[in-house]
Amino acid sequence: MPSTPPYRPTEPPDSPTHDSDSDLDLDIQELDPISSEPARGSQHEPPAPEPRTARIALRNLRMGGLRRASKRGRGYGDLGADRDDSNDHARGLLDEHDDARQPWSDGGGNGEDGVPLLGGGQRSHVRRASRSSLRLPSFMTGSKKPDDEAPDEQEEDDPSTSRHVAVGSSQATKFPTNMVSNAKYTALTFLPITLYNEFSFFFNMYFLLVALSQAIPALRIGYLSTYIAPLAFVLCITMGKEAYDDIERRRRDTEANSEEYKVLSFGDPESRPATLRPRKPLRSDNLRRNSRRGQGSRHDLSDIQEEDSHGEDVQPSSYVQETSRKSKDLKVGDVLKLAKGQRVPADVVILQCYSSDGITVTPSKEPAEEEALLALDETDDPKGKQPAAEAIKHEAETGSVGEAFIRTDQLDGETDWKLRLASPLTQNLAPEEFVRLRVTGGKPDRKVNEFIGTAELLPTRQDATTHHSMVPHDEQHTQSVALSIDNTAWCNTVIASQGTTLAVIMYTGPQTRSALSTAPSRSKTGLLEYEINSLTKILCALTLALSIILVALEGFENTEGNVWYIKIMRFLVLFSTIVPISLRVNLDLGKSAYSRFIQRDPGIPGAVVRTSTIPEDLGRIEYLLSDKTGTLTQNDMEMKKIHVGTVSYANEAMEEVVSYVKQGFHIQPTTDPASQTALITPSSTYSATVNVGATRTRREIGSRVRDVVLALALCHNVTPTVDTEDGREVTSYQASSPDEIAIVKWTESVGLKLAARDRKSMTLESTDGRVVVRVRILEVFPFTSDGKRMGIIVHFHENLHAAPADLNSGEIWFYQKGADTVMGSIVAANDWLDEETANMAREGLRTLVVGRKKLSVKQYREFSAKHQEASLAITGRDTGMQSVVARYLENDLELLGVTGVEDKLQKDVKPSLELLRNAGIKIWMLTGDKVETARCVAVSSKLVARGQYIYTVAKLNRKDSAQDHLDFLRSKTDACLLIDGESLHLLLTHFRMEFISIAVLLPTVVACRCSPTQKAEIAKLIKEYTKKRVCCIGDGGNDVSMIQAADVGVGIVGKEGRQASLAADFSIEQFYHLVKLLVWHGRNSYKRSAKLAQFVIHRGLIIAVCQTMYSIDWLLVGYATVYTAAPVLSLVLDKDVDENLANLYPELYKELTSGRSLSYRTFFVWVFVSIYQGGMIQGLSQILTEVDGPKMVAVSYTVLVLNELIMVAIEITTWHPIMIISILGTFVVFVGSIPFLGGYFDLEFIITW
Repeated sequence: MPSTPPYRPTEPPDSPTHDSDSDLDLDIQELDPISSEPARGSQHEPPAPEPRTARIALRNLRMGGLRRASKRGRGYGDLGADRDDSNDHARGLLDEHDDARQPWSDGGGNGEDGVPLLGGGQRSHVRRASRSSLRLPSFMTGSKKPDDEAPDEQEEDDPSTSRHVAVGSSQATKFPTNMVSNAKYTALTFLPITLYNEFSFFFNMYFLLVALSQAIPALRIGYLSTYIAPLAFVLCITMGKEAYDDIERRRRDTEANSEEYKVLSFGDPESRPATLRPRKPLRSDNLRRNSRRGQGSRHDLSDIQEEDSHGEDVQPSSYVQETSRKSKDLKVGDVLKLAKGQRVPADVVILQCYSSDGITVTPSKEPAEEEALLALDETDDPKGKQPAAEAIKHEAETGSVGEAFIRTDQLDGETDWKLRLASPLTQNLAPEEFVRLRVTGGKPDRKVNEFIGTAELLPTRQDATTHHSMVPHDEQHTQSVALSIDNTAWCNTVIASQGTTLAVIMYTGPQTRSALSTAPSRSKTGLLEYEINSLTKILCALTLALSIILVALEGFENTEGNVWYIKIMRFLVLFSTIVPISLRVNLDLGKSAYSRFIQRDPGIPGAVVRTSTIPEDLGRIEYLLSDKTGTLTQNDMEMKKIHVGTVSYANEAMEEVVSYVKQGFHIQPTTDPASQTALITPSSTYSATVNVGATRTRREIGSRVRDVVLALALCHNVTPTVDTEDGREVTSYQASSPDEIAIVKWTESVGLKLAARDRKSMTLESTDGRVVVRVRILEVFPFTSDGKRMGIIVHFHENLHAAPADLNSGEIWFYQKGADTVMGSIVAANDWLDEETANMAREGLRTLVVGRKKLSVKQYREFSAKHQEASLAITGRDTGMQSVVARYLENDLELLGVTGVEDKLQKDVKPSLELLRNAGIKIWMLTGDKVETARCVAVSSKLVARGQYIYTVAKLNRKDSAQDHLDFLRSKTDACLLIDGESLHLLLTHFRMEFISIAVLLPTVVACRCSPTQKAEIAKLIKEYTKKRVCCIGDGGNDVSMIQAADVGVGIVGKEGRQASLAADFSIEQFYHLVKLLVWHGRNSYKRSAKLAQFVIHRGLIIAVCQTMYSIDWLLVGYATVYTAAPVLSLVLDKDVDENLANLYPELYKELTSGRSLSYRTFFVWVFVSIYQGGMIQGLSQILTEVDGPKMVAVSYTVLVLNELIMVAIEITTWHPIMIISILGTFVVFVGSIPFLGGYFDLEFIITW
């Protein structure tokens, strides 16, 4: 057991260090992850109580993982023992599934070790007979501020105000369910919406009016069914497809809604089963707990022990059971139990995080080392006091502030893992006492990076469920802490770290951040539909003109029962075939065929067509908006290159690095026993015995390689965790940045493995498993987006077992890595850094410059004192701390090397982007990731051409400077624009049309730090301004709004979710499948539909011309169906070019975007052809047969059918067997049916042919 540190009194509450602007403002955003359970038996003394709410603003801890070495070994009385003991019970309760598991015998941890030690000998023995009140260190509690109460005076059920959630209990307000729904319709809205959408087209409205006209006797020409039936058939097909698509969406939603989650249910302790009754504490329990108490604790501990002996009188507030519940059944207030890899089903506030029993955690300090550190603390501490801010920092370091990492790439597109924290108030609370918590949050909104709330611990469960304003505020009974974005996990994020996370649901279903950032589904209509609708209006006008001309030729005199306008109406009905209703039927059948071709294409495995109404639009795309993470990249980082000043290593050359590392970290065995436990330090001689015979140059290079590999293995925030899979141990790494994980994996691959990491130390092993490096972590300076660098100060051990008693016995080194833009001025002068980083940047690699500096004990002590002084400043703390770091550390660093990390691209992304660009498609990349990351991916994917100028607009917040950027872009339209979300918001707000008019001219635009709403807004803006077709492709939940806003939405089935795939019109598995979808299937769909539409119009117009010349009873239905339908419909199999040719010459795609295949020009050409052919057929028939009815019908009808078959054959580019069969089969059917047409044909006349 470690020695107990002597008690050190805390500073009084009114000390400046207790101000809210002091060290209580701790930024834990960049902390190392804790994967291990706090070491048992650690002794901690609590700080003095503080009468104010503890606001842990996560701002400044980034500069002080441990600002003072003297604060590391501090204890806090028995608070840690209580935490460990409590967590033991929690893990036993939550991880085991034994019905007889033991309840909390100490009433939620407050009966024994959890009672805070109040300063000045004051204690509070406030107890209730049936319920216990958990009392915590005062830095976790405090009185409520008056302004915190203001919102609570409003009605709870008002959606525009804050909400109060009673944890684990039923809510006073009815909140929305947690059902996911991508459906467009309900049972009630399906018919009205689909009918409105159908008849909003002039095409369908025209036929509806024609059909209804047959109900008027004066206008009736034929049977009513001949007009109603085709229209009903078309509507049934269209509505049937819509219904099928919506049913499929509902089926997929059902799968997501049926996902099972573990939920903690809280029962009344009075009604708990007998097997779960509290047991009396055994004497051994007290002895065991008492043995953990420190010898130097104050006399208050004896009072706590006296209370312990009465533990059997204390009853917990509830008893906890674990149940499974479907995602759709989750409610606000439910407590979820989440594990690694689970998707968060709703917006939650994290209550507790702890390591699972099955996880092998990093080892704790050895007792000898702990004693040495404590001894060092005593010698280094100038004040002998420990402010409350340091207490919170220590709690974070020892695991009291539970930590979990989440992946948010499905929400905001960022690749870095986010650190999330449990509040100290809830982390140390027994699960049975969760029901005493009330969490307050703001109204639902779409801001994914903001949250303000509070958590209150009330005396009883009834108090928590009662309205806030009705509860009398008792300073001694109610504790509260502030909550921020760091305490939350939004819906569709994924738990990334090992262990278990307990979280309470705050927002469900449509009120989650993810849902609010997603636009509702809408029905999409293809551009071809709009074009045909316009052509229909022209045909209708032509029909009206023809009717008026015919009536005028006869005269406008009114006769009895024959009024002139009635004649016009009858002609309109008679010539309704000019606007053929079969056009809709053929086009809808064609769309179904195209969808089937896409889904059955072996070149696009797994493709799904979810919206079958717009396949032709795939051939008309002019703007492609793509997500980055998971779409263009795999979000899998890999170390590709390292440069050490004189030589660069990449690919196969890494084998040489392995040999250098093996030599550099080899410890020569000798007869001296000390050599068996010796460790490597930066000043160790470079294995000259192993390197006998090597040249001086090779020894120098080997030394440099060893130094840079050691620096990379130490300078990071990565924590190793060991999990058991299939009976074997598997090491994985946790960190906020995938870049750091890639670098640590690389150091392991070359022979230096990160074996263990905790807050205070790191251990490195060689390939044979021997510990070769062990360091004590003195300071950590995590990466920030502003600083663009991270650093660490370490104290090297020289022997495996003997920890240094003070700083004089080992080496102290400062390591730092960061972007070349900031490190260039920090490292010592050199002549190769700029050139090498530029070379790596051109390859699309993410570069990091690595440097180091040796510190003397005097230098470190001086720095530490100044840094500590700056950290206690009330104002300008961040600036002051950074100036100390810059003055003492960040100057004249020894430049060790440059690393190049690659974000692996998806398969065939480079050739795909090049082909699409050559096809005339302008590509925009919209991502939520950082500027540097977006730039690297744009270069590596060849989205930006080699040598192309990248113009960056970032952090733009002034309108006057915005105009300068626009003027520059207007003069340089061949540049690539790289813009961040903040600048984009300014431009879209104040220079909307001016910006988009310039942006659409640029070959490439890369927008980073984009919110889901901004992505959708850009898609809509391009559509509105250019009137061109826009395609959006993505794989995450943050891309859903963009996909739904686009003319064509393509979703990639991602590793982390299917939200984008489910909401998209087309779903594919890889980005490169998009090329075939657009260039091949898009081309065919558009070309075929254009030809099909023209043939159907030609077929209707030619027979209308014949009727105009001689109106008789025609076989109209037979002509449009039996005798011409199959050949015309077979045109959906036509191909104008070969697939290989379409890929070889993507420029052919440009012709499609102009819409020349179906334009006014081609339309009027076909109208002229139809009028000419109809006139010739009918005119010659009358001349040849001298207007003999049956003979003329036989001639003209036969010629009509043969003419249509010949026209189809002439227009076919690539013959298909089905085309041949349909044409020949139709001809045979026609010939075979002639004997049955005696009522229309003169059969004797036909025989004489």
